Amino acid sequence: MNRHYKPLLAAVTALALLLGASQQTMAQATALPDFKNLVKNNAATVVNVSTEQNGEMVAELPPGMPDLPEGSPLNDFFRRFFENRPDQPQRVRSLGSGTVISSDGYILTNAHVVKDADRITVRFNDHREKPATLVGMDERSDVALLKVDAKDLPIAHLGDSDTLEVGEWVLAIGSPFGLEHTATAGIVSALGRNLPSDTYVPFIQTDVAVNPGNSGGPLFNTDGEVVGINSQIYSKTGGYMGLSFAIPINVAMKVVEQLKTTGHVERGWLGVMIQGVNQDLAESFGLERPRGALVAQVTPDSPAAKAGLEPGDVILGFAGEAIEQSSQLPPLVGDTRPGTEVGLRVLRGGKEREIKVTIEALTEETSAMAAPDGGKAVLKMAVRNLTREQRDAIKEGGRGVLVTGVEPGPAAEAGIRPGDVILNLDGKDVTDVGQLSGLIKELPHGKGLPLLIRRGDSNIFIALRLPDAD
Repeated sequence: MNRHYKPLLAAVTALALLLGASQQTMAQATALPDFKNLVKNNAATVVNVSTEQNGEMVAELPPGMPDLPEGSPLNDFFRRFFENRPDQPQRVRSLGSGTVISSDGYILTNAHVVKDADRITVRFNDHREKPATLVGMDERSDVALLKVDAKDLPIAHLGDSDTLEVGEWVLAIGSPFGLEHTATAGIVSALGRNLPSDTYVPFIQTDVAVNPGNSGGPLFNTDGEVVGINSQIYSKTGGYMGLSFAIPINVAMKVVEQLKTTGHVERGWLGVMIQGVNQDLAESFGLERPRGALVAQVTPDSPAAKAGLEPGDVILGFAGEAIEQSSQLPPLVGDTRPGTEVGLRVLRGGKEREIKVTIEALTEETSAMAAPDGGKAVLKMAVRNLTREQRDAIKEGGRGVLVTGVEPGPAAEAGIRPGDVILNLDGKDVTDVGQLSGLIKELPHGKGLPLLIRRGDSNIFIALRLPDAD
């Protein structure tokens, strides 16, 4: 090649690379969502919900909002926002958002927005205001259904929250701090999140900016479909910190249909206290990896008790659905109509078996909770026999020994505490100190073994690992 063409060739090559990089950058920019039309097309379906309650002002912030320290500058801001003058009784006023879901005036919002309200007012995008009546609300799912006297209202298009994927773009419209029709965007950060106070809702976690006043407002996908109802935030400061939680629209609409029909929500009840399975517990129960919901306690005369479920069973499947995490089980049970017979796939004694159980209705008296996860454990502690009064109090059929002291070392690191009652070790009930000592002597070393303890009013499993023999 002529040496005079080499510089020209190099320049052309560099220009081609530059153009290619520029086109790639433009393509990436083009791939970013444009929310302008989405907001224009859906703004009229989002409403401001304001409530009034007679009596002394006690402003209830959305779940996840902390109590602010005395002297915090945010105190005055929130006081003005909620018109809170604690020195004199007056009407309590609060603000939230809502979504129009029917042309004849049904509006979806959060239960905590309208709880205890004496008057509810809905303000539309065209500044009209209408009084609203509460059709019903369900505090467990934080869903409420309102009705206004109207017709031919623009309605939001509902999507399928089951098709959401992590990383998908989403947009919220609401009234944070009363600033109506504020749009904020982000992505789906996680799916199926269970929060300690909301066992029955597999939340959509996003990084969309959500603040007080957004509660009850819609979460849209890029097709302009409502896929969630904004409900909670996680915050240590009182403001947005990048963790927002929305109720999946599929969950919300199941609640809505029941509220429309009966004014309340009926849920299924199994009657077990469950906990997660960590690596040590998985090994102790013979699982190849951590999965399932570990039964720590069975409520007497519950559907689980009638079906023969036992503490130590690991529920691996419910009605054909695999249970990978314990948090999956409560929503599945709750969605099951009372009276329905379902199959449980259970691991017991290292072997899987099928158990049929008839789900009953959940009531306030039968409400089930998840037990806290157990910790790692190694045996090194002081124990004594229970008194007759203590045995009568825990109602465990005469079994159990009381932990009176835990020395620094393996037991303390495991999370075993003074006051715990050891009920069962490696599948064998513990009746007294002498019998426990005998059980310990027969246990294998260096292997995780299930230990059932009672802590407070709850039974939980922990994995006990004896140190390797010298």
